[in-house]
Amino acid sequence: MKKHLKPSDMAMSADCLCPIESGDLSPLPFPYEDFNSRTISPLNPEKVKNLETSLDNTLAVGIPKPASKEEEEVLIRQFLCGLKKLFEKENNWTFLQQLLLSMEHCAKCQTCSEACPVYEMSGKKDIYRPMFRAEVLRRIYNKYLKPGGKITARLTGGIDLNWTTVARLAELSYRCTLCRRCAMACPIGVDNGLITHEIRKLFSQEMGISPKELHEKGTIQHLRVGSSTGMNPLGAKDSIEFIQEEMEEITGYKVEIPWDVEGADILLIHNAGEIISWPENVGAFAIIFQAAGLSWTLSSETAGYDAVNYGVWYDDVQLSRVALRHADIARRLKVKKIVVGECGHAHKALIETADRILTGEINIPRESALVTLEDIVLGGKLQLDPRRNDFPVTLHDPCNYVRLMGIVEPQRRILRKIAPRFREMTPHGVDNYCCGGGSGFAIMSGYNFAEWRNLVSSRKKFLQILNAFENESQAAPKYVCAPCSNCKGAIRDILSYYHAGERSSLYYGGLVELIVNAMESMKKPIIHFGDQPSWT
Repeated sequence: MKKHLKPSDMAMSADCLCPIESGDLSPLPFPYEDFNSRTISPLNPEKVKNLETSLDNTLAVGIPKPASKEEEEVLIRQFLCGLKKLFEKENNWTFLQQLLLSMEHCAKCQTCSEACPVYEMSGKKDIYRPMFRAEVLRRIYNKYLKPGGKITARLTGGIDLNWTTVARLAELSYRCTLCRRCAMACPIGVDNGLITHEIRKLFSQEMGISPKELHEKGTIQHLRVGSSTGMNPLGAKDSIEFIQEEMEEITGYKVEIPWDVEGADILLIHNAGEIISWPENVGAFAIIFQAAGLSWTLSSETAGYDAVNYGVWYDDVQLSRVALRHADIARRLKVKKIVVGECGHAHKALIETADRILTGEINIPRESALVTLEDIVLGGKLQLDPRRNDFPVTLHDPCNYVRLMGIVEPQRRILRKIAPRFREMTPHGVDNYCCGGGSGFAIMSGYNFAEWRNLVSSRKKFLQILNAFENESQAAPKYVCAPCSNCKGAIRDILSYYHAGERSSLYYGGLVELIVNAMESMKKPIIHFGDQPSWT
């Protein structure tokens, strides 16, 4: 019989609190049955011998164990200090009210668990319930920081606070994609995704504990070098010049990409990952904006050509540093507004969360590219032939567009106009499932975490994609439209991991590529399925 874990078990001594074993994961259909017996590869003992690995035999952060009892006590005091700050107005200027409400009013009804794809796909492991990590934090706070807490904890159920508890909680906060599907399902509005974010923030801002991919290789590199990819301004300009040439070669259309144009209507900011991994997306934006006659520019300043803001996932201070840089660049260029390209977390960071800090002269108007593109396509600014997209298309809804910001219909109105064989995933819109790569997971690949992501957190999205095309021939090319760089990275990885290109002829890309592919002024298609052009 399956043993159910309780929040108090987080302090329990165990080599592995909650392993994922063969056969635990939700089954996949034909032709993917060979993946149903797979499990997470064991960690290399030599590489993790000084790290806390006892949560689930997977590592996202990799936290060193304290060398002594004294060091353990210092770390626990740091944790409690950071926890106290989460509930202070002067130290939590972003989400204090929402946090207080969510911490005080959970009914333990488990409605959120049924909404969580990670919990479902894992075989319903207790530690992956959205309320599990929230309840761990709640019990620690009530016991150690509330007056009389140690007395009431005897009645309500406290948790012993030791380094194992603390380190497991940090690691567990990176088993949630922060998709906030649980928050939407909660009958009383508790946001367990927010609580998970605040746990990450506590560890980063107070203890300096965060995944290297998000902090050292992400935010710090972004601010020092110019981009989270490590690409400096000169490299960005060289890459864009190459993209200009490639677009003319690929589509037969000559495009000029403007830099640092003072007084332009639009400052367009891409996720710089597009420039490196999906340059056709950057080129497609340029073709559309040029053909529509827009006044726009890119910025060559450090951080100005990269909309990435990894702070939105783990650290409010880092989020603020990047958002202020973006707003200041726009102010000095005297643009009328910032348009954020196909990047969901950049939307959340710069358009939604940054509202709390971008005031006065740096309160630059900010707009989603999906809204800009809808105005172009439905406003008749392009001559389009939807027959050029005569192949099956489905749409992945990035969580930060639809569930957080309510941007649901612009992308659909575009697809209905340019993709005659468009069909929805089930469910979709605000009920969508995360790609599995949200909250930084798509770029986190240390230790064995990439395998956990592909097998567990992205599994529900893979099933959705397969179901969307279930009535199509396995051999017929099919296109997953994912208008978000982070989501594309996760979808790229799951299609590769499950060999879905070879087995089901599944391809993926953004929204702008489909628009350009339908433009009558293109002499050649921008979308190819393997070696075959999409125009047949």
